[in-house]
Amino acid sequence: MTDSRLFITPPPHLKKGDAVARAMRDVILALVPVTLVAFYLYRVNAVLMWAVCIVSALLTHFAASRLLGKKAGDISSTVVTGWLLALCFAPTSAWWLGVLGAVLAIGVAKELMGGLGWNWFNPALFGRIVPVVLAPLFVWLGPILSPARWSMSLVDAASQATPLAMLKGNGLAGAPSVTELLTIYPGGAMGEVSALALIAGGAFLIFRKHINWRIPVAIIGTVFVLTAVLGRHPVHQILSGGLLLAAFFMATDWVTAPVTDNGRLFFGIAIGVLVVLFRVFGAPPEGVGFSVLLMNPTARWIDRMTRPKLFGQ
Repeated sequence: MTDSRLFITPPPHLKKGDAVARAMRDVILALVPVTLVAFYLYRVNAVLMWAVCIVSALLTHFAASRLLGKKAGDISSTVVTGWLLALCFAPTSAWWLGVLGAVLAIGVAKELMGGLGWNWFNPALFGRIVPVVLAPLFVWLGPILSPARWSMSLVDAASQATPLAMLKGNGLAGAPSVTELLTIYPGGAMGEVSALALIAGGAFLIFRKHINWRIPVAIIGTVFVLTAVLGRHPVHQILSGGLLLAAFFMATDWVTAPVTDNGRLFFGIAIGVLVVLFRVFGAPPEGVGFSVLLMNPTARWIDRMTRPKLFGQ
């Protein structure tokens, strides 16, 4: 007699046992173009931050698995998380920020929440944003724990002159051109150096059916419309900062994004609205990471509200 019970498993809901590893390999391929541009621009600094984040993520994964008495399992998602985390940092960021971010991303946002498929927040963004929120604590503890460089490195990384900061301060005066932003332009995090490389990677993931087009299109479209209405140079707003990186690689996370089509559109529009509110009315020029993290816990509620009705109802 066969067991007819239905078992509910955490996402991602893929049919083949090795599907997660294969999908993660495709994500890595999609991240290669923008990573190579960052390596070309920033050389050894970019390579070191990239290596620190990935190695720290792997070490945290193995340590957490051992402490929690779990099998370490496939490491492909951990590598992707460390890779994305590295792209969220400026190449001049202190190495310990990469270590701290990896511990928060893998140890807290993923493993302590139950492991792959149970996390409520995108791990890479969690590992990047929490240190920013804790920046005042680091500044306060800096003189006690170590030289001034310890306390200032986080602030320097978060406040350097970026294309978005230029736009907020002087509009298009002194800001890079659309062509520069599309192709290659140094400034900001390593994942912000080439919009074209990010678009190519995102298009590849959509073509491979690893992500749904509705979330990135809803985010980008909402930011374009609202910034155009507010007179804030919509094309520059889309191509600057971490918008494309988050829209294609983070907001589309299988675990922390809705699975219904209408839910994905609502999710993307809400993120786009929050991004514009942060960028136009907030103090910092960027707001993508905060916007995605704020919407992550609502994904399951959105799915319940937008689930299709059964035939005949």
